Amino acid sequence: MYKISVIPGDGIGKEVMEATLHVLEALDVDFDYTFADAGDEHMEKTGVALPQETVNIVKASQACLFGAAGETAADVIVKMRQELDLYVNLRPVKSYPGTKCLFDNLDFVIVRENTEGLYIGLEEETAEGATATRVITRQASERICKFAFEYAQQTGRGKVTAVHKANVLKKTDGIFRDSFYKVSKEYPGMELDDRYVDATAMFFITRPEMFDVIVTTNLFGDILSDEGAGLVGGLGLIPSANIGENQGLFEPVHGSAPRHAGKGTANPSAMILSAVLMLNYLEETVAARKLEDALVEVLKEGQVVTPDLGGSASTMEMAAEVRTKLES
Repeated sequence: MYKISVIPGDGIGKEVMEATLHVLEALDVDFDYTFADAGDEHMEKTGVALPQETVNIVKASQACLFGAAGETAADVIVKMRQELDLYVNLRPVKSYPGTKCLFDNLDFVIVRENTEGLYIGLEEETAEGATATRVITRQASERICKFAFEYAQQTGRGKVTAVHKANVLKKTDGIFRDSFYKVSKEYPGMELDDRYVDATAMFFITRPEMFDVIVTTNLFGDILSDEGAGLVGGLGLIPSANIGENQGLFEPVHGSAPRHAGKGTANPSAMILSAVLMLNYLEETVAARKLEDALVEVLKEGQVVTPDLGGSASTMEMAAEVRTKLES
């Protein structure tokens, strides 16, 4: 039995979490859930967005399912990434049938460094405005590049692309680029290249099929992964994994979406796919494949899907249909 911490969070996070837990019940995998609080609502009640008790619960679990945080996201998910040293942010970009894909043949992964860059929050006001400090270290750069090569090798992917802006950010991105090529020497059979982030953004639109595994720094990875979501039907279909040496935290990237909260029509796909990533992390690969296949079947049929997918089903109705496919 796996010890799983569950943080529903805010807005539609609670709705897609309920749907996903309902679906997971149909798998031949045993979970022991411990629920924890974090986010805007908890901040309003207690004055604290991320209580230490929640961090301790996540530390004691084998994996964490996280719904969404609203305005307190930086105080919750960013802080948790740093405190738990979840240095990898893994975001698949994959075309699924029955969705509003711009391209129907995409299957690449963005591996984003999760603990440094501009997101460490070192900002200060100056007489002229403000400054932000961007921190890039060799240790973090080599660690994330090694993960990218290992992931490519383990999942049968053949190419790793480093994305940076070393022609302008010569010192920080120079370290990242050099670290990439240093690590690449340990993987002589892997195809590799590096590209500037602005060119990569263009190629996402013109030639996205050229990518397989992308490894990049924190801010660039955040921006590119949202652009990638636009290629394959939107944020409602994009899962993510935050992975460290001892923990894994799995969340959809769509956020709390307060405009849609409480309507019961949020697309549960990204949260379900985040659970697929969790199952793979736990090495429950058969269950992961079954869950993804069941969701794909529902998407392909297009009969019991949420409004954003062209249907009229509620979040729980779509989840129930996925569960039916699993149980059939």
